[in-house]
Amino acid sequence: MSHGFKLRFDEMREGDPTNSDSTKQDENELFYQSSGHARNVCFVWSNEKRLFLNYAYLVSGEFNPNEEKNLITLTFSSHTVSLYGYNLDSLYIALLDHLPRFIIVTDARYALNSEKKEAIVIEIIVEKKEI
Repeated sequence: MSHGFKLRFDEMREGDPTNSDSTKQDENELFYQSSGHARNVCFVWSNEKRLFLNYAYLVSGEFNPNEEKNLITLTFSSHTVSLYGYNLDSLYIALLDHLPRFIIVTDARYALNSEKKEAIVIEIIVEKKEI
């Protein structure tokens, strides 16, 4: 047996999976230390129902500023998402840059009392495409 092979064999024995010390896992190793590069947007309804879709499958987005309510239509490869609300132009720009992680429905009665000019989504409609 060559000397180089003996060293490699000893290294393999040190990493023996049957050794009880090597099978113990630290709880911190069960999850990644940091989040990945994949970006998702999570839609949250008032009844706490949630759906997330990956930005990688976002094909197009359309903004329709109407006098009463704004509409953003997001076309994903598997779903079409319609967002109705007020002051949605800033949300549309943020979606263009894949920034929002959560889009949460606000009850319409609270949206009317708001004097802020922030985006307020009052309804989310999701339609799954038939393949």
